[in-house]
Amino acid sequence: MKTIEIAGGGLAGLSLGIALRERGVPVMVREASTYPRHRVCGEFINGVTEDTLIHLGIADIFHDALRHHSTRWWMGPKQILEARLTRPALGMSRWEMDERLRIRFEDIGGRLLTKDRVRPESREGLVWTAGRHLEKKSQLLGLKAHFEGVDLNGFLEMHIGVGTYVGLTPITSDGNKVNVCGLFKKGPRTKGVNPIVDALQKCGLGALADRLECARMDPVSLTGISGFQLGGQRVPGRFCTLGDAERMIPPFTGNGMSMAFESAECALPYLLNYCEGVGTWEEVIEGVRGSLDKRFQKRVRLALQLHRCLTHKMGRKVLSSAAVAGVLPFSWLHRKLS
Repeated sequence: MKTIEIAGGGLAGLSLGIALRERGVPVMVREASTYPRHRVCGEFINGVTEDTLIHLGIADIFHDALRHHSTRWWMGPKQILEARLTRPALGMSRWEMDERLRIRFEDIGGRLLTKDRVRPESREGLVWTAGRHLEKKSQLLGLKAHFEGVDLNGFLEMHIGVGTYVGLTPITSDGNKVNVCGLFKKGPRTKGVNPIVDALQKCGLGALADRLECARMDPVSLTGISGFQLGGQRVPGRFCTLGDAERMIPPFTGNGMSMAFESAECALPYLLNYCEGVGTWEEVIEGVRGSLDKRFQKRVRLALQLHRCLTHKMGRKVLSSAAVAGVLPFSWLHRKLS
């Protein structure tokens, strides 16, 4: 049985490692950082099916995850939409989720190396799940933090501002702790103690900023990322690439974590064949790429079109008018984007 090495111990890397170990494949995951840690993430999984989680061997990890059923959208200070999701989204903090996956992987015999950065090189047996491709010229900025004292009444919230959008998600069963995660455009560096509140004020989301200013932010949870682009990533060489390292869906969909798990599922049969001596590594790369395109290409293309709408002045007006008039096809969009 051949060994698989996975560069990157995020959701795609750990879930793939677990699925391979469950089938007897020797697996080593190499992670550049440590566990547990906070990540810029909406902290709800929109779209993943129970079948996918079972196939990967991780369904029980989510036995106590929150089930989110409804969402509310705001355009600036005005609520424009209240809708029910076509299927529940799973809610759990990434701090907890990553730690549970790490423990499961090591418990079933997976080898995990932390603080171990892998050099990008195309070679047999290496699966690359080490996150987004660095784009230094990108003007996108992601910020995330946990807040206490923000009442969402059980809803997922999305707030659309000038060139930005921000999601709020309950992450405890009592609703007391909320994850706030937003996509912003880079600007002058904030001098305030709460960069998220400062960024919200600058992009026309003053009402939300006021709500959060009255709440308590956990400073340890505050984290940010920059230097990334949405859509397909520039993958160097002939890599077997999964998750955000392969393509990034706009975060308003809440579908990024689902795509990480789904990409692991797409890769699993090709890697199993390779490990059992059936097929070449080149066939693995071609098969995985084809499977990922089939599952994600239309979804990500639609999401990018909506992202441009959400971040453009005229697009926001059209979306707001359609939502208020009750003609926005939310259920159809939710199915297509998840």
